[in-house]
Amino acid sequence: MKARTIGIARGECHPTAEEPRVWFASLESFTRVLSDRNRELLSLIAEREPASLAELAILSGRAKPNLSRTLRTMERHGLVELQRGKGRMLRPQVRYHGIRLDLPVTSAARRMAGQRTA
Repeated sequence: MKARTIGIARGECHPTAEEPRVWFASLESFTRVLSDRNRELLSLIAEREPASLAELAILSGRAKPNLSRTLRTMERHGLVELQRGKGRMLRPQVRYHGIRLDLPVTSAARRMAGQRTA
Protein backbone atom coordinates (compact mmCIF):
# COMPACT_ATOMS: atom_id res chain seq x y z
CA MET A 1 0.00 0.00 0.00
CA LYS A 2 2.80 2.42 0.93
CA ALA A 3 4.81 1.61 -2.20
CA ARG A 4 1.70 2.06 -4.35
CA THR A 5 0.98 5.44 -2.78
CA ILE A 6 4.56 6.59 -3.35
CA GLY A 7 4.41 5.36 -6.95
CA ILE A 8 1.25 7.37 -7.56
CA ALA A 9 2.78 10.48 -5.95
CA ARG A 10 5.86 10.13 -8.21
CA GLY A 11 3.70 9.67 -11.29
CA GLU A 12 5.01 6.12 -11.84
CA CYS A 13 1.57 4.53 -11.30
CA HIS A 14 -1.83 5.77 -12.35
CA PRO A 15 -4.83 4.45 -10.43
CA THR A 16 -7.79 3.27 -12.46
CA ALA A 17 -11.40 4.15 -11.75
CA GLU A 18 -11.99 0.60 -10.46
CA GLU A 19 -9.25 0.76 -7.81
CA PRO A 20 -10.10 1.42 -4.18
CA ARG A 21 -9.77 4.97 -2.95
CA VAL A 22 -9.60 4.10 0.74
CA TRP A 23 -7.18 1.56 2.19
CA PHE A 24 -6.94 -0.08 5.59
CA ALA A 25 -3.79 -1.76 6.87
CA SER A 26 -5.76 -4.55 8.53
CA LEU A 27 -9.24 -5.95 8.95
CA GLU A 28 -9.06 -4.89 12.60
CA SER A 29 -8.53 -1.23 11.68
CA PHE A 30 -11.38 -1.47 9.16
CA THR A 31 -13.77 -2.81 11.80
CA ARG A 32 -12.71 -0.17 14.33
CA VAL A 33 -13.18 2.75 11.95
CA LEU A 34 -16.31 1.36 10.28
CA SER A 35 -18.06 -0.12 13.29
CA ASP A 36 -21.86 -0.26 13.25
CA ARG A 37 -21.98 2.91 15.34
CA ASN A 38 -19.61 4.77 13.02
CA ARG A 39 -21.47 3.66 9.89
CA GLU A 40 -24.64 5.04 11.51
CA LEU A 41 -22.75 8.29 12.04
CA LEU A 42 -21.75 8.41 8.35
CA SER A 43 -25.37 7.81 7.38
CA LEU A 44 -26.54 10.57 9.71
CA ILE A 45 -24.04 13.03 8.21
CA ALA A 46 -25.02 12.10 4.64
CA GLU A 47 -28.76 12.31 5.28
CA ARG A 48 -29.00 15.32 7.63
CA GLU A 49 -26.01 17.35 6.39
CA PRO A 50 -25.24 19.05 9.72
CA ALA A 51 -23.71 22.52 9.46
CA SER A 52 -21.27 21.95 12.33
CA LEU A 53 -19.81 19.41 14.74
CA ALA A 54 -21.97 20.93 17.48
CA GLU A 55 -25.11 20.21 15.44
CA LEU A 56 -23.88 16.69 14.69
CA ALA A 57 -23.22 16.13 18.41
CA ILE A 58 -26.85 17.02 19.14
CA LEU A 59 -28.19 14.87 16.28
CA SER A 60 -26.05 11.87 17.18
CA GLY A 61 -26.18 12.12 20.97
CA ARG A 62 -22.38 11.84 21.10
CA ALA A 63 -20.06 14.03 23.12
CA LYS A 64 -18.37 16.61 20.89
CA PRO A 65 -14.76 15.68 21.89
CA ASN A 66 -15.36 11.97 21.13
CA LEU A 67 -17.16 12.86 17.92
CA SER A 68 -14.28 15.08 16.87
CA ARG A 69 -11.73 12.27 17.41
CA THR A 70 -13.86 9.80 15.47
CA LEU A 71 -14.29 12.21 12.57
CA ARG A 72 -10.56 13.03 12.48
CA THR A 73 -9.83 9.30 12.20
CA MET A 74 -12.39 8.96 9.41
CA GLU A 75 -10.88 12.01 7.72
CA ARG A 76 -7.40 10.42 7.80
CA HIS A 77 -8.88 7.40 6.01
CA GLY A 78 -10.56 9.65 3.45
CA LEU A 79 -14.11 8.76 4.48
CA VAL A 80 -15.21 12.23 5.56
CA GLU A 81 -14.13 15.75 4.84
CA LEU A 82 -14.19 18.44 7.53
CA GLN A 83 -14.73 21.78 5.83
CA ARG A 84 -14.40 25.17 7.47
CA GLY A 85 -17.76 26.86 7.75
CA LYS A 86 -18.79 30.15 9.31
CA GLY A 87 -16.23 31.34 11.81
CA ARG A 88 -14.17 28.40 13.01
CA MET A 89 -16.95 25.81 12.72
CA LEU A 90 -16.16 22.52 11.00
CA ARG A 91 -18.79 21.02 8.72
CA PRO A 92 -18.56 17.25 8.21
CA GLN A 93 -19.29 15.78 4.78
CA VAL A 94 -19.31 12.16 3.70
CA ARG A 95 -17.17 11.63 0.61
CA TYR A 96 -18.75 8.38 -0.69
CA HIS A 97 -22.20 6.91 -1.24
CA GLY A 98 -21.11 3.38 -0.37
CA ILE A 99 -18.28 1.24 0.89
CA ARG A 100 -17.28 -2.11 -0.57
CA LEU A 101 -14.89 -4.45 1.20
CA ASP A 102 -12.58 -6.55 -0.98
CA LEU A 103 -11.17 -9.26 1.24
CA PRO A 104 -9.01 -12.01 -0.32
CA VAL A 105 -9.67 -15.44 1.21
CA THR A 106 -6.76 -17.53 -0.05
CA SER A 107 -3.06 -16.80 0.40
CA ALA A 108 -2.61 -16.67 -3.40
CA ALA A 109 -5.37 -14.07 -3.68
CA ARG A 110 -3.77 -12.07 -0.85
CA ARG A 111 -0.41 -12.10 -2.67
CA MET A 112 -2.07 -10.96 -5.90
CA ALA A 113 -3.93 -8.20 -4.06
CA GLY A 114 -0.66 -7.16 -2.44
CA GLN A 115 1.09 -7.01 -5.81
CA ARG A 116 -1.73 -4.98 -7.31
CA THR A 117 -1.98 -2.53 -4.43
CA ALA A 118 1.62 -2.38 -3.18
